[in-house]
Amino acid sequence: MAWNWQLEKSGGNRIGAEETFSTQAAAETWLGEHWRDLRTEGVEKVVLLDGEDTIYTMSLEDPT
Repeated sequence: MAWNWQLEKSGGNRIGAEETFSTQAAAETWLGEHWRDLRTEGVEKVVLLDGEDTIYTMSLEDPT
């Protein structure tokens, strides 16, 4: 399957990341390199997808 990130901005607005990855590790490495930029762009939450299956959801907001 193809791995990709679904990005969620405030209000639940969903946008798909342009990148598609062949492995979960490659997708997670990409996020590790880009999460600060995504947060600056207003992304609050990311969802890792394997095809159409949700693997996990992660917040990019500061913990309270």
